Amino acid sequence: MTNGKIAGLGCGALAGIGALAIIVIAVIWGISWNNSAVAKSESVQSQWANVESSYQRRSDLIPNIVATAKQYAEFEQETLTGVIEARAKATSINVDASNLTAENIQAFSEAQGAVSSGLGRLLATYENYPDLKANENFKELINELERTENRINVERNRYNENVRVYNLQIKKFPGSVFASILGFDESPYFKADEGAQNAPDVDNLFGN
Repeated sequence: MTNGKIAGLGCGALAGIGALAIIVIAVIWGISWNNSAVAKSESVQSQWANVESSYQRRSDLIPNIVATAKQYAEFEQETLTGVIEARAKATSINVDASNLTAENIQAFSEAQGAVSSGLGRLLATYENYPDLKANENFKELINELERTENRINVERNRYNENVRVYNLQIKKFPGSVFASILGFDESPYFKADEGAQNAPDVDNLFGN
């Protein structure tokens, strides 16, 4: 064996093999990283669907709440109209889970915030109507609304946690290199309008 040769291979051949091994390792790692990033991206999209589902549940409750309140002729019609109009606007905004952007999430948040505001006014006004407060059906609707608002908050927090995990993967080096090459973009967080993150205060409606 002469100098510069190992097991019959020259330095050039060894360098080539070493480079090939590095490429193979990089490709394998890249495939693994890609699959992980895809899974995390899917988790973000799936959780966004849960957020929308929770808001849809609230939207489905509103017609029953309004219909019950309308039975009381003296109830402020302007308050009910405001809730109905806010609901209509909110349900008209559709967000594609596969194309989540800060802009469309903000539009969604603002519309849902208007619904929260309208419900807050309705609940405050409803305090002035003893007969409506005594309505068992309305009580149950309000209780269900409270449970739904709590679920909305839970699902939003879970969505933001999934976004955090995904964004960390695509922003930390060397993952950021693969993200740039493979087209993985940062996902936006859900940022509620000021005060919109709070469920309507129904704790004291029934003397709780």
